[in-house]
Amino acid sequence: MVFAASVQGAVRITALNAVAEREGLRPGMGLADARAALPELRVEQAAVGADEKALGALAHWCGRYSPWTAVDPHGANELTGGRDSILLDVTGCAHLFGGEDGLLRDLMARLKNFRIHARAALADTPGAAWAVARFGDMNPAGYAVVPPGGSRDALGDLPVAALRLDRETTENLGRLGLKQVRDLLGLPRAPLARRFGLRIGRALDQVLGREDEPISPNLPRVPYRARLAFLESVGRVEDIAYALDTLLDQLCPLLDRGQRGARRLVLDLFRVDGEVKSITVGTSRPVRTPDHLRRLFADRIGQVDAGFGIDAAVLSAPLTEPLTATQVPLPGEAVRAEGENAGELALLADRLGNRLGMDKVRRFEARQSFVPERAVVTVPLAAKASAEGAAQWPGHLTRPLRLLSAPELIQVVAEVPDGPPYLFRWRRGNHRIARVDGPERIGPEWWRAAGPGSRQTRDYYRAEDREGRRFWL
Repeated sequence: MVFAASVQGAVRITALNAVAEREGLRPGMGLADARAALPELRVEQAAVGADEKALGALAHWCGRYSPWTAVDPHGANELTGGRDSILLDVTGCAHLFGGEDGLLRDLMARLKNFRIHARAALADTPGAAWAVARFGDMNPAGYAVVPPGGSRDALGDLPVAALRLDRETTENLGRLGLKQVRDLLGLPRAPLARRFGLRIGRALDQVLGREDEPISPNLPRVPYRARLAFLESVGRVEDIAYALDTLLDQLCPLLDRGQRGARRLVLDLFRVDGEVKSITVGTSRPVRTPDHLRRLFADRIGQVDAGFGIDAAVLSAPLTEPLTATQVPLPGEAVRAEGENAGELALLADRLGNRLGMDKVRRFEARQSFVPERAVVTVPLAAKASAEGAAQWPGHLTRPLRLLSAPELIQVVAEVPDGPPYLFRWRRGNHRIARVDGPERIGPEWWRAAGPGSRQTRDYYRAEDREGRRFWL
């Protein structure tokens, strides 16, 4: 199987799998020649945009190894111009995976499970890692580790293209007999600069670490984040709960200063064997009260598999909403009790939502419709209030607290034709009306599609029978 695209007026192979490579096909080969050599060849159209999007998603996934991760600006496919490599700065992170070799072994194993063929290298500088990954020898697992201070020796036998030079410069150096990096390392810089400019000297300085080459990662903006590292690994539930308390005491003041409340929190627990256990909880409304958030995690902490121990924990709030301060009125204990009850109800809803799913806990919300069956809908408790619901429509109308699931037929007797009901029969019982108010006339909503009863005008009466029972007829 190969991918092909139009390159300089000809359709050429831009990528291929191992089977096609074993048959002698190569990137840059004309598609017509490839089909002639392999008639059963499967061809797909190359999609550079989709490839770069997938590469960006893979770079984001690589954040499990280091927060300093980015798509390599130098890694461009010569045929399509699309990016094809990722840079990771794993300084201070490798010990979480058992060292540099353990990190690369884990990375390559996971990529293999994703059915992604890749080469990886770890070195002192981004340039040296780039060169070895593309042109160096790999171990059977598909990666190479350059020992500290060994970049010069590792690069010596590699072609000058490993210095990330353009094709024209590489070809000109080849005509002069300068084909390997070691051929350039021993030359004085001045003649090279006069012939080729400063780019060769700068490329050498970058791969050898004489010139800094920082990585600019596209980090997701998570300003509300707290981290805690343990001097010794922990594994007891009590220790994890204590760490959570410490992290909440750090995070909630940050939310308070930003006048924000958390809608989703993530607790990442880093195990000594390299695994990361994450606990995610959500809230139905913005919250920054430590006790409220602590109780949401309480049901989940006991389920964490600490393995051989946890040596670091990170608590972040990736989703927040504005939460301004409110003042509780001083006079009247009933108002304060109502606020306390609202907080307890929100906590109950949050705990149920995190256990059953936030979309399973629902609330009523008003809609701008006089038609009873359309005036109120149920929405997930965590959903934002819509413009219709926020308008509290219609606030001046008197409506029953409960409607029957479907209208039921009644027999009505009126004192005068088209007058208010005097007596009605419902469910085999007669009800004599003592008081009645109405009618309230509700017309059809012309902008909606026609349905059963949607084009009929309705007259509603509020009635009370002689036993004090009230009905909406």
